[in-house]
Amino acid sequence: MKRLLAPFAALLLLLLAGCTGRDRPAPPPSAPPSSPAPSTASPSAPASSASSSPSSSSPAASSLPVGKSSASLTVDGRRRTYLLYRPATARPGAPLVVVLHGAVGTGRQAEMSYGWDAEADKGGFVVAYPDGVNRTWNASPDCCGVAARDNVNDVAFITQLVAAVPGVDPHRVYATGISNGAMLAYRLACETDTFAAIAPVAGTMINKCPSPARLSIIHIHGEDDRTIPYAGGPGRRSNNGRGRLPVKIDGPSVPSLIETWRRTDACAAPTVTKAGAVTTSLATCPEGRAVELITIAGAGHQWPGSRRAPVAERVLHLDPPSTALAATPTIWNFLKAHPKR
Repeated sequence: MKRLLAPFAALLLLLLAGCTGRDRPAPPPSAPPSSPAPSTASPSAPASSASSSPSSSSPAASSLPVGKSSASLTVDGRRRTYLLYRPATARPGAPLVVVLHGAVGTGRQAEMSYGWDAEADKGGFVVAYPDGVNRTWNASPDCCGVAARDNVNDVAFITQLVAAVPGVDPHRVYATGISNGAMLAYRLACETDTFAAIAPVAGTMINKCPSPARLSIIHIHGEDDRTIPYAGGPGRRSNNGRGRLPVKIDGPSVPSLIETWRRTDACAAPTVTKAGAVTTSLATCPEGRAVELITIAGAGHQWPGSRRAPVAERVLHLDPPSTALAATPTIWNFLKAHPKR
């Protein structure tokens, strides 16, 4: 029995590398966001869950209600679910931030863990929390898990999700994510022109990217990250993309990756500043764009400033989140300053 359970335990540890949660575990994969009440509900009630073909929009054309709601899309014959949060402070034409969970996470877990609803209350923007297939995203043919193995079209899902959210400004659509979600953010940047800026956290780029659109980037990474090493190369959870659940994490060094995007954006040489454990390298680029790298000394593979989960950290050997930086407000301050030009 121990021999049978070992691979599953190893997979769980591998996937949890990208998930910063609370002490309460995330809901199981078989429990998608609930389908709420009809669209005639009061403004503070959840929106109706809508399903559509890839060429249709969801939810219906009515304005997005205030508060939390859930919806779904059908993409390539697969039902895809997501959560939405519209604060009372959001006005017509508000920005939209898409938050991509890490492997083994969910949209609900990302909403609970990283503080984006509270930031949306202050900033007046809408947040979307999509769910990966079996808690994974297809960042490349080698990563990660079921989504990569089955070649799930996550790029189509996310772009259709963005198109389905009513009343947001198409020039102020942003994506952020951690680990496997950060990898998908880079793939979205390479294969679409949907986003004005992306904000990867503890991630890398492992997909091909021959002719990306120019956009702004803020990347946050811990120097002691062993899952997606700051210096590049295989991470400790990598299985070299082999087996039924491929996880190949073998990207470039983070500084070299950021330098590649600086060249893509035709940026000036970066200005480097340091405050305690946090080093910021900011390059300004034509048409108001910017590429910024924030490096945190002593930080591992987690979302800086998120709530700690001591039990999970102890049992699953997860890195505690750094307290040297609050990633969510830092990211939002960058994103809101960089709309699409």
